[in-house]
Amino acid sequence: MAKLKLGPIANDKPVKVTLELPASLHRDLTAYAEILGRDGGQSVADPVRLIVPMLERFMATDRGFASARRGSHISVNKKVDP
Repeated sequence: MAKLKLGPIANDKPVKVTLELPASLHRDLTAYAEILGRDGGQSVADPVRLIVPMLERFMATDRGFASARRGSHISVNKKVDP
């Protein structure tokens, strides 16, 4: 079994974002999804669904980002009044 950084993909209400991926990255996402499905016992029908958890994992483990975020008091959960 491969030691992947991602676990099962949670279902959550999405925010629509449109972007273009290089073909090589899409091939890698497809391969990753196949390995994740094989090792985790679940299939990821759309490899693009891996992007969010990969970004979340990347940011969660980026010490520089965490430090800068604490230093500037940036919070994703803050409500901004218009």
